[in-house]
Amino acid sequence: MTTAVDRFRSAVNTRDLSALDDLFTEDIRFYSPVKFTPFEGRPMVLGLVGVLLRTFEDFRYVGEFAGTAQTSVDGAEAPAAVLLFRTTVNGKEIHGIDMVHLAEDGRIKEFTVMVRPQSAVHALGEAVLAGLVADGLVPTE
Repeated sequence: MTTAVDRFRSAVNTRDLSALDDLFTEDIRFYSPVKFTPFEGRPMVLGLVGVLLRTFEDFRYVGEFAGTAQTSVDGAEAPAAVLLFRTTVNGKEIHGIDMVHLAEDGRIKEFTVMVRPQSAVHALGEAVLAGLVADGLVPTE
């Protein structure tokens, strides 16, 4: 059986943003390594993922772990997956993980990204902010 996590990986690998629309719940939360509060709601998260797909160079998933974990919003136990990735942003190599929690209907309800090293977090934050501003998803500061 193909899961939302499998479909997400496939969409990211092919950079097919349109394939992601029905994978996210309406109230999805995306926890970023460069912003304290989450990005919320399907339109915002789809916009953010679009910026990420344009920003990442040579993005690739290199591993996956599946199980269950508590969500950040309500602490409920939910099916979850951890996707290990490697990419480059503005010449900085990034090692990271995507932690994905699924809703009861199988769609993605929570997404948390963690990356290393710190210099890569800084490069990623600058590049993503520029993309979000350019796409009109956040105001200029």
